[in-house]
Amino acid sequence: MLNPGDQAPDFTLPDQNGNPVTLSELRGKRVVLYFYPKADTPGCTTQACGVRDHRTVYEHADAVVLGVSPDPVKAIATFDTKYSLGFPLLADEDHAVAETYGVWVEKSMYGRKYMGVERSTFVIGADGRISQIFRKVKPAEHDELVLGALA
Repeated sequence: MLNPGDQAPDFTLPDQNGNPVTLSELRGKRVVLYFYPKADTPGCTTQACGVRDHRTVYEHADAVVLGVSPDPVKAIATFDTKYSLGFPLLADEDHAVAETYGVWVEKSMYGRKYMGVERSTFVIGADGRISQIFRKVKPAEHDELVLGALA
């Protein structure tokens, strides 16, 4: 289990355009790394559109926002285009990064158990260390929590 103060595990994942994004290449900037369960679902859309709508506030905080889901590149590309999101969405199809960050968990819906992403956000400092972790984030409250942490 990762905790504040820990070095953020490095990774490289393709973005919605198929271009590789490597976390360690963003050193020197703060990174908001948020994990969401599935592109173009109501909660994930609310969360992503919130980030889009607060883009300038994140930029003023010198923070790069990365959204990560187990969706394939094509699905996140469609999601990005449909809602004009304009920030990097990363495809973690084998959920290896989600597992590394401890957000690939057993979930339950209508009595059925399955594995999936727990909606969580990691605020990573310019030094590459995790400064804050928000688990089981409510989509509508995401930006207020994260921007408060960046202030």
